[in-house]
Amino acid sequence: MGLAMVFAVCGGARAASPGALDRAAILGMLCGGATVGNGIQAIFAAIPGEAKADLAWSQGVVKAFSAHQLACFGSGQAALALPSGAVDAVTLAPASVPDDAGKPLPSLRDRMRLRQVSAGLALFADPDPRARLASVQELSQHNAGVPEGLLPQALAQEHDQEVATALRAAVAEAGLHSPDIDQRLKAIAALGQDARAHTEAELAGLRADAGYAADPRVAAALDRAIGHVHLWVTVGNGLSLLYNGVSAGSVLFLSALGLAIIFGLMGVINLAQGELIMIGAYVTFCVQQVVKMVAPGLIAWYPLLAIPVVIVVTGLVGVIIEATVIRHLYRRPLMTLLATWAISLLLVNLVRVTFGTQNVMFITPSYLTGGVRVVGDFLVTWNHLFAIGLAVLAFVGTLGLLRLTNLGLFIRAVTQNRTMAGCIGVSTRRIDMLAFGFGAGLAGLAGLALSPIYNVNPSMGTDFIVDSFMVVVLGGVGSLFGTAIAALGIGLVNVAIEPFWGAVAAKVISLVLIILVIQRRPEGLIPVKGRR
Repeated sequence: MGLAMVFAVCGGARAASPGALDRAAILGMLCGGATVGNGIQAIFAAIPGEAKADLAWSQGVVKAFSAHQLACFGSGQAALALPSGAVDAVTLAPASVPDDAGKPLPSLRDRMRLRQVSAGLALFADPDPRARLASVQELSQHNAGVPEGLLPQALAQEHDQEVATALRAAVAEAGLHSPDIDQRLKAIAALGQDARAHTEAELAGLRADAGYAADPRVAAALDRAIGHVHLWVTVGNGLSLLYNGVSAGSVLFLSALGLAIIFGLMGVINLAQGELIMIGAYVTFCVQQVVKMVAPGLIAWYPLLAIPVVIVVTGLVGVIIEATVIRHLYRRPLMTLLATWAISLLLVNLVRVTFGTQNVMFITPSYLTGGVRVVGDFLVTWNHLFAIGLAVLAFVGTLGLLRLTNLGLFIRAVTQNRTMAGCIGVSTRRIDMLAFGFGAGLAGLAGLALSPIYNVNPSMGTDFIVDSFMVVVLGGVGSLFGTAIAALGIGLVNVAIEPFWGAVAAKVISLVLIILVIQRRPEGLIPVKGRR
């Protein structure tokens, strides 16, 4: 909000607020040089009981003083030299500023206090919850000199849940340093309900302070609070590990699901599978750009609008690849491997020529930003939840297609015994083409899921091809349930090991575990039934 707008808001009500705030006295202190700190403190102390007009006036004066726009002249007169024109600092009526008027410059200490006052005023006057939340954080970090009743009164009138939670923590934090033992006990109990790692560290630091440990009641309260916080922080860390592992496994599952169909059905080692994931991400980007131009009001929903487009476009790319290249190379695995590698290089360079080599920028909708804290430091992030949801959707959709449709029946028949399926009239060539297209469409869906959480560039597909083959081989070639279990297992192992030994060690350990499993079960965890 600009200064002119601030004073327009409070100017219409200036006659109705005669004595709630002694504006002239405050301005006299701000212009007095040695009394500047007293003037700032007077505004700060009056915030909890101020009327709306006085809050708006105080905001405007603090902003003007911070911006070196307060002009002092004569015997106690002051004006605000705003860009829109000078106004009297008390009445806000248009005024003229003499050429010899002085403009006091706040010291570094005064500027710190002005930041505190601005944050306190925003808590009561700013309609934006994000601005109020930022104000709470500012006052929590610099809490020296904050009026005693300011935070509790702000909490009493706060309606936003997130801001209220932050205010409760700030009130408890202030109570820890109160000389009143009862206030300290209340603050410790309140902090004990905020089960986070930094709270546990703060309480543990107080437990080591002789001033707190000397009182048996305070020491007992600290022990109870630390035990409660530690329990829920441990639970939250376990849930975070599980959630992050499921999220990583969902991405692996999406990237490997199409390969499970292609490799499991036709035995085609498709080295272009990663590039099909990349195409899905770029198709999502194109949908975003089209929606931005055609229907900007729907831009927040472009990830959902892109789902059918991505599946169809990448599916058609897969059909074209199968019909023009793969069809002529069946039963020649080495040639198929070389051909799909050449196709991957072709697709990468086509995208480089079309879109460039830099990462493309995606608009992240509000429903995919942030998250919600559940317990401890466990945060459910919406973008990872979106990837998990797409993985579940892909799993259920693929399972339904394979189990409940004629196409799925034919795919399973060809998977189990291609020769017999051809003998009873199943067009194995047609099934191969449709299955390849379906697998490519699933790879494109993986690209869409990755777009909010991964760098989208022409080389992104190479990061997933090896992992996809590992998941398919470990789960069982062509096994949908095996692919899901293998993806979740690898995701959990990587997430559990990576914080301790790093990403490279996690990858090595995962590979060793996969080798050990395959030695025991060469056909994978859940092999597809078929005739040998």
